[in-house]
Amino acid sequence: MISALAWIKKGAAKQFPEKYNLSEQEYERISSLTEQQANDAKQELNQAPANENTDIEVEPTVNDKPADNDDELAEYNLDDYDNEVRSERGPQIFSNLAGLTYYSNNKEDPYITLDDAEDEKEEMNELEILPTDNLLITAKTEDEISHLEIYTYIEEEDNLYIHHDIMLPSFPLCVEWLDFKLGRKANEQGTGNYVAVGTFDPTIEIWDLDTVDAMYPDVILGETKKRGRFTNRKINNERHIAAVMGLSWNKTHRNLLASSSADTTVKLWDIQTAKCLHSYNHHTDKVQAVQWNPAETTVLLTGSYDKRVCCFDSRSPQAVSEWGLTADVECLKWNPHKPEYFYVSTEDGLVKCFDARTNNSKELFTLQAHDGPVSALDVNPLISDCIITGSVDKQVRIWNIANNQPTCVVSRNLDVGKVFAASFSLDSPFLAAVSGSKGKVAIWNTIDNATVRKTFADRVNIDTPVNAEKSEVVTLQDDKEPESDSEEEGNADKGMDVDDSEEEDNE
Repeated sequence: MISALAWIKKGAAKQFPEKYNLSEQEYERISSLTEQQANDAKQELNQAPANENTDIEVEPTVNDKPADNDDELAEYNLDDYDNEVRSERGPQIFSNLAGLTYYSNNKEDPYITLDDAEDEKEEMNELEILPTDNLLITAKTEDEISHLEIYTYIEEEDNLYIHHDIMLPSFPLCVEWLDFKLGRKANEQGTGNYVAVGTFDPTIEIWDLDTVDAMYPDVILGETKKRGRFTNRKINNERHIAAVMGLSWNKTHRNLLASSSADTTVKLWDIQTAKCLHSYNHHTDKVQAVQWNPAETTVLLTGSYDKRVCCFDSRSPQAVSEWGLTADVECLKWNPHKPEYFYVSTEDGLVKCFDARTNNSKELFTLQAHDGPVSALDVNPLISDCIITGSVDKQVRIWNIANNQPTCVVSRNLDVGKVFAASFSLDSPFLAAVSGSKGKVAIWNTIDNATVRKTFADRVNIDTPVNAEKSEVVTLQDDKEPESDSEEEGNADKGMDVDDSEEEDNE
């Protein structure tokens, strides 16, 4: 399944991404991070109640074995097996084989004499990203293995392919693209190309998308003491203690990232220092979503399973406006064209619009958008009064919400299964990406739909001619299709135990 996705702004990615280089400095960074995680795990294991360990059988160590075996084992030097062996050439891959060293590239290795310049050039050409290419990040899980897939979509050719991928340690729930340089490139000028990932682990990983085959994220937020049982951890002001369910990057104060969690808190992070600046505790249940206001850049909007949406200034969180709902929150979105308005989708199939300027005000409209939970919602950043919704009923719909009177423009089943994510492109007004339980992403070029063109033509300049030969929907299908609805559901945090209903395609 694909549980989350996000577009990358055109031109943000490097034309030729870097190949990951395990330098001495990077080796030291990874070693220190993994050592810290191991120490935290050992500490929490030692602090576990004694009665939990009474049934554990401990295997005898080397020193516990009979003395007559000592001579046989001495030649293997097992006592020093875990000690790191180094040489002037760099860190050793195999700790006790000092003769086997690694080299950062083939040119440094005296035993490799082949010229691989042509191969490197060909590989770099395959990785080239043009400023006109559309890039998309998806968070995918298959057979309990989770990873990010970075897609390239060439609109003129209807060509969609995977550029590279990144392995993840846990099931991903949300992704957020950002261009603030951090980690290894923090002191460099210009903008970067990064993705923040929230998973079932209580940490947030930030990866450099301009580096291929990276082994470790550039920054991990809230990493200390991340392991252990939930019942033994307490809500605190430094890190999350449960799954990270929502992320929002502040495009004005670019070093700020907000996160929402199943631990009922919302946290504000300085991604430059990897520190938590503030922790907000105004919700009483899991916080599903968080969003910065596009105009009032210090204002946060949060939605929770406590059936409330809250709005407050992050500098003075004591004054909280709130709106009650009839069901759990699924998605939250501000209107970039009218930033005083926001939209919330809920588990009972509704989408509601509110005016954030008035506390506990009545909704401006209520839309029965789907028969099941509205698990995907986005507002078109380039076309006013245009939103997209998706649901576990497998339908995706485009709505015209002009004058707060929503009407359905088009409804489609894009064959992605139960829909978990839908998002409009940041650069192409009629381009949308949709993903769901079948583990594939669909690129929907809605301009090819006559009703969409007729409805929104006067709100945006259409400078791209409609090509009747092009496909309206482009997908990259998995080799293995789910055999049943139960196989599709997996471990999704949305749409569980929902009746699987079908609708006819309606244009």
